[in-house]
Amino acid sequence: MKAQRLEAFTDGVLAIVITITVLEMKVPSAATPAALAATAPVLLAYALSYINVGIFWANHHHMMQATEHIRGPVLWANLALLFWLSLIPFVIRWIDEQGLAPLPTAAYGFILLMAALCYSLTEKAIIASAPGRSLLAEAVAADPKEWISGLLYFAGTGLAFAWPPAAIACYLAVAAMWLVPDRRIERRLTQR
Repeated sequence: MKAQRLEAFTDGVLAIVITITVLEMKVPSAATPAALAATAPVLLAYALSYINVGIFWANHHHMMQATEHIRGPVLWANLALLFWLSLIPFVIRWIDEQGLAPLPTAAYGFILLMAALCYSLTEKAIIASAPGRSLLAEAVAADPKEWISGLLYFAGTGLAFAWPPAAIACYLAVAAMWLVPDRRIERRLTQR
């Protein structure tokens, strides 16, 4: 299979995830500043989720640009990534109904942790299925941001039970770290 088919499918699923996330949010109960302020936790969770889905999408796009052919293990790893990202609307709805309670906040971090793990598995499956040394393997060799992200998601998931704002700080730190575009793949593509 060509990489463009997988990229198009992923684009469609992520567009639906973002759309469902915003449609699940409740509007303020009144036209007052206090009612709008009451929706702040879910608005912030939505903004963070939008950024996170956007980061996964942008990095996935770059990964697909460095990929020529897709084999079975890549499909399954990518489907696992999309599964975890598709749970974001569910957890945002949960946060909307319960606020920044420990379990929904931990679930949010766990979903992001699993999505990050599945992204890494997709990347590794692409590299393993490429003959010889692939462009992707050259571009992504030993990036500490992946490990740091996983540790922060894991820490945030645990911290959510003690102090949910600390967990949100961990999730924000990961988003901030990845918000700066990763140009390694683009550089490799232009070098070739």
